[in-house]
Amino acid sequence: MSFDHKHLIDIREYSAEDITLLLDTAERFKAINERRIKKVPVLKGYTVVNMFNEPSTRTRSSFEIAEKRLSCDTLNFGGSSTSTVKGESLDDTVETLCAYKIDMIVVRDKHAGVPYKVAAKSGVSVIDAGDGKHQHPTQALLDLYTIREQLGHLDSLRVGIVGDIGHSRVCGSLVPALKIMGAHVTLIAPQTLMPPAPEVLGADAVTSDLDAALPELDVVYMLRIQQERLEGAPFPSLREYSMLFGLNERRDKLLRPEAIVCHPGPINRGVELDAFMADHPTRSVILDQVYAGVLVRMAALYLLLGGSDEME
Repeated sequence: MSFDHKHLIDIREYSAEDITLLLDTAERFKAINERRIKKVPVLKGYTVVNMFNEPSTRTRSSFEIAEKRLSCDTLNFGGSSTSTVKGESLDDTVETLCAYKIDMIVVRDKHAGVPYKVAAKSGVSVIDAGDGKHQHPTQALLDLYTIREQLGHLDSLRVGIVGDIGHSRVCGSLVPALKIMGAHVTLIAPQTLMPPAPEVLGADAVTSDLDAALPELDVVYMLRIQQERLEGAPFPSLREYSMLFGLNERRDKLLRPEAIVCHPGPINRGVELDAFMADHPTRSVILDQVYAGVLVRMAALYLLLGGSDEME
């Protein structure tokens, strides 16, 4: 199967076949990541710039690990050390980076749409590592990988996404990705944390009754309450939010025996999840998602840059 994409910016530009190829490629990289020497020369000689204009731990570190394991040359760029702090425009910064004859830019920014601007200006491959409240496609892909790994398939699964829907770029990629793969999606949140038109995301249903929804779900995906993005006071207190929309030991009894629990991290323990659910030995796949991030990002880098076939 061929892979005809240059960028990974909007997951809606990918077909079910494209996503399946990416997930299958990530699965091939799993064997490499579990051996003693976790490195292959498939992207040797390619140069990737990690342009992180917004703080990140999981996404940035997993991209860096993925690049190193593919033998890329990398440049980490962003934060308070960049020229944009001194007043340089985004266009000028991108032009400067491209003068180094790079092959790809992985970009994270607090402003929606920046990856499109970088792609248009640079002419090189671009991966969106999260932009504003818009999208986060590699997060959605690692979520799909984890769910498929745990449950064996994605088609017809019933997935509930719970929490801060309105501020979530994770949701902006995950809902369309799940729909492309044939899953059924329910958004679960208080009205104050829903976007003005939640139907635009493409979910099958919207509800504010978590307890009624839980018994029907195969996957419960808990979103982080993004206190840094909240405007005003969308709920009285974190304690009340946790009572109504947190996953805890009591609600565990409402779940199907085989249901799994996901979270993009970092967890606000005691808010979205209590310790019982966050560390549940069979339901919680949060650390599996972290590991999947390396595999999926290796696959995305490899496919977008058209690396060699020397994967063994």
